[in-house]
Amino acid sequence: MRSPLSGHPAGREAAVAAVVLPLVITLVVLLFAWPAGRIAPRDVPVGIVGTGAASQHAVEGLVQEKPGAFDFHLYPDQQAARSAIENRDVYGALAISSHDITVLKASGASASVAQLLGEVGQQLADRAAQQGAAGPHPSARIHVTALDVVPVAAEDPRGVVFSSAVFPLTICGILIGAFVATARGLRRPWHRLLTLLVACAAAGLGAYLVAQGFLGALPHDHVATWAVLSLVLISISATAAGLIRLLGQAGLGLSAALMVFVGNPFSGAASAPEMLPEGVDHVGQWLPPGAGASLLRDTAYFDGNGGSGHLAVLALWSVCGFTAVMFGRLITGRAPGAKTGTETGAKTGATASGASVSSLPTSGAASPDRRHAHAHAHARRNDDDD
Repeated sequence: MRSPLSGHPAGREAAVAAVVLPLVITLVVLLFAWPAGRIAPRDVPVGIVGTGAASQHAVEGLVQEKPGAFDFHLYPDQQAARSAIENRDVYGALAISSHDITVLKASGASASVAQLLGEVGQQLADRAAQQGAAGPHPSARIHVTALDVVPVAAEDPRGVVFSSAVFPLTICGILIGAFVATARGLRRPWHRLLTLLVACAAAGLGAYLVAQGFLGALPHDHVATWAVLSLVLISISATAAGLIRLLGQAGLGLSAALMVFVGNPFSGAASAPEMLPEGVDHVGQWLPPGAGASLLRDTAYFDGNGGSGHLAVLALWSVCGFTAVMFGRLITGRAPGAKTGTETGAKTGATASGASVSSLPTSGAASPDRRHAHAHAHARRNDDDD
């Protein structure tokens, strides 16, 4: 059945503006706002030091009060808990006794989780004080001590600079990929790959100079941090370039939707993957923005501990993108932006029709093309005579 709007281009455009665009905008707002509006602890790995009565009561109270919020790991002493934090096994630990509570946190892993653990420690102390006051032998107030085992950079105490770098890296990666895939001067696939690698390395260096040299937000492992920033750009730009080589303009839209509208809000860069809604955290960590943000934390603050999985994700996306850039034209049989068979046939038909019309004999005065050719020949003879 023929669409009622098929013969009315203005009607189709009005329908797109009135229906399709609002739906797309609504979906984009949902993808960004929903994870941010549902931030809460979900199986956050937290250590518990000791197996005494105070620790057991604390764990039982947290499980009842916040079911599913924490994934507890037991450690014999604070040194073992510190090692687990530095190895990225847990975000922090609680050392609980009958007289005091020590909160071991790592703001370098997540400022949000570090703040949450501080609040949990204070809540445990207040509850213990209330229970002691209600008993036959009132006890002294429990003192809470917070120790930041892996602190965030002093110039970026809330980690704002770190989390703000993910979005522009994603955008720049797509721009690099789009340029490399569509540049006409890059005729060979290896020219495109070399250009992509050089551009990403230069852009990664620029991002590092801003984040650390100007703002002081990435103070450790300078070369490794630069390499991670470059790898994040490579994985995103290679994916975008590969999709464009395979799908043409549709590949650009697909890569932007995947990386910007899904990968960025699901990355957990502003909080932690375990603070996002269930399922979203896993999706985000399998995409370059989320894996890149986690690997950047692992490298900048934890000497690369816990980063092997994130490194593998970035490498996988990069290799898939490189493969598509190298062999995309062979797979599809056409270059990006090439005309389809229908468009080529229509253009050829129009050209042939125009040629037939121009070849018809004209009555009366000579055609403009013939007069122009005669004048050109006459001028050339005059030049030869001179």
